[in-house]
Amino acid sequence: MSKETMPAGVVVVPGTFAVQDRPVITEVPDGWVLIDICAVGLCGTDYHILEGKHPFFEYPRVIGHELSGRVVEGNDNWSAGDLVVVNPYLSCGDCRACKRGKPNCCSKIEVLGVHRDGGLVPQLAVPAENLYAADGLTSLQAAMVEFLAIGAHAVRQSEVTTGDTVLVTGVGPIGIGAALFARLEGAHVTLLDLSTERLAIAADKFGFESRHTSVDAAIKATDSEGFDAVFDATGYVGAIEAGFPAVAHGGSYVLVSVVKDNITFNDPEFHKREMRLIGSRNALKEDFDWVISAFRDNLIDADALCSNVISLDELTTAFGELAADRAGLIKAIVQLNE
Repeated sequence: MSKETMPAGVVVVPGTFAVQDRPVITEVPDGWVLIDICAVGLCGTDYHILEGKHPFFEYPRVIGHELSGRVVEGNDNWSAGDLVVVNPYLSCGDCRACKRGKPNCCSKIEVLGVHRDGGLVPQLAVPAENLYAADGLTSLQAAMVEFLAIGAHAVRQSEVTTGDTVLVTGVGPIGIGAALFARLEGAHVTLLDLSTERLAIAADKFGFESRHTSVDAAIKATDSEGFDAVFDATGYVGAIEAGFPAVAHGGSYVLVSVVKDNITFNDPEFHKREMRLIGSRNALKEDFDWVISAFRDNLIDADALCSNVISLDELTTAFGELAADRAGLIKAIVQLNE
């Protein structure tokens, strides 16, 4: 690598990940900030990109959207060396959603590492408004804020409160995030997953004892009344459709995961329950702030979330292995800088 280039983690084509040279950043746009990337979390999106399962994706692409970094040069708002969390959702600021304070669902949104090159590089320039102070956190904790913020946003959308019963279907990282923040709101949380290994990990690491491998068993455990809020984080049509009967009368169904196919449900059942069906997309600053605060107050166990830490070079061989066997994995993090 020359002084004019830097190493970047690139999914070249489906099935092929490589470390390639990319030009160093020599010009930073007005209103943007240059940061040294500290750590990058790997998520389901990254694994889907590697496997060629992500819709509307253009290869090659520098991946990485769960990012922590340090400010390179100080300005009016930041000092050099400040640890920051990166909000990877770049919104237009002009569309209807943005003007209504919902940049998470901007009609022209660009996500780092998906629609444009991401942060699996030593340095990255980002809009100043997409950086949040991570004082009191480690760089590894800061790299886990974004994926937890997605679960936190889903919980805020649901309006779950103390004493509510909650079912979280799909106990991957996003589902665990939703479960953790629902519990912080005082809800009684039950987990549902086909993987007994995932359920055992959730019980061992986070104390979620109420867990099932079938919807029918989960509903039966509520005396067949169902749950005040059900969160789907599976990414499977069949699982989403099977979750409708688990929603109690007056309850809410929050779809955190996204599928390409149509979803069907029984309209009379939907109406007689006065059920709310909610789509939850990405996260807002309030959600990032909630996660950062939870880390600072030791309400979330970062060590339990972080499955392993690897280098960028190690990822060239480990990426495929991680993608192929995720049952025992919560969050793998690539460490770039301290």
